Amino acid sequence: MKKDLLLFLLILNGFVLFSQNGIKHRSYVAYRTLDSIFIDGIGNEQSWERSSFTQDFIDIEGTKTPKYQTNVKMLWDDTYLYFYAKMEEPHIWAILKQRDTVIFYNNDFEIFIDPDGDSHNYMEFEMNALNTIWDLFIVKPYRERAPIVNNWEIKGLKSAVYTDGTLNNPSDEDKFWSVEVAIPWEVLEEANIDGSGHADTFWRINFSRVNWDFDLENQKYSRKKDHTGNFIPEFNWVWSPQGVINMHEPEHWGYVFFSSETLGNTVEFEIPEDEKIRWWLFELYRKQKAYYKEHGEWAQQIEKLVEEPLEINNNLMEPELENHRSGWNISIESPFTGNSYIITEDGKFLQI
Repeated sequence: MKKDLLLFLLILNGFVLFSQNGIKHRSYVAYRTLDSIFIDGIGNEQSWERSSFTQDFIDIEGTKTPKYQTNVKMLWDDTYLYFYAKMEEPHIWAILKQRDTVIFYNNDFEIFIDPDGDSHNYMEFEMNALNTIWDLFIVKPYRERAPIVNNWEIKGLKSAVYTDGTLNNPSDEDKFWSVEVAIPWEVLEEANIDGSGHADTFWRINFSRVNWDFDLENQKYSRKKDHTGNFIPEFNWVWSPQGVINMHEPEHWGYVFFSSETLGNTVEFEIPEDEKIRWWLFELYRKQKAYYKEHGEWAQQIEKLVEEPLEINNNLMEPELENHRSGWNISIESPFTGNSYIITEDGKFLQI
């Protein structure tokens, strides 16, 4: 790893941008509400009017500008975490109506939340323009064997859609559709294993918008197919770029800081230095996986994985590799906080 792992910080309208090996981690400060939020998809309360949008979404790999603009706002109060997303779209369509079906087979909006940032035990939420919901709990990213809890539901969820145009009407051109979502903290905190709560701390969150080219048959929309009858791949537009076409790498998600201040105050969030250590541990996790794929066994010495040491603010990181019967751990002690961090063989990030 070279010094380009070091962060670049840009403060702009309450959000910041961090760079890690070309992956630009975006960040946002979510403030407490000023008034009551009524979930109708419109987002016209004083709190929404005074809050800032995120940067424009970018394609999932972080290299292309999407065809249509997408932005999100976030707020919170004692009961809910609120989301408002506005999505430019000249053809608003949706056909899926059954809850917990595969919503991204329609154009959709998605929320991913990992409260404690360990890359395990996170939540995924999807909805289409019909306000059809898919909520699921994911024990581990798909790169590791683990169950997907599809029957899990967000109790107390509120969601709504507003369309500036006409849904499922191809005879006109629409402007945008917007969604408003309220998720109870009571549900979100269940996955926050360290029990740190949310006020004045950050969680790892990302958003995705899936958009399909479409066909029209008898004035009805469907996903477009190529000349062989296969569906043309979808577009994946996200808030914080993943660097790969895969939303299920939580270590690449953005940072949302929940300020205890109400709107009207200004809070600057800077990513902790220890987060750079987290990023490097995930790089070592990938290197260990690659080593196993090539050699049929885990590396026994850290030197097999570390080509060049990581230096952060003139502090040299010294990782330690421990092999055991069920796998391995790689640990680093932070020179900034004294905390010790571990990445395990299944990609779980731990503080000890």
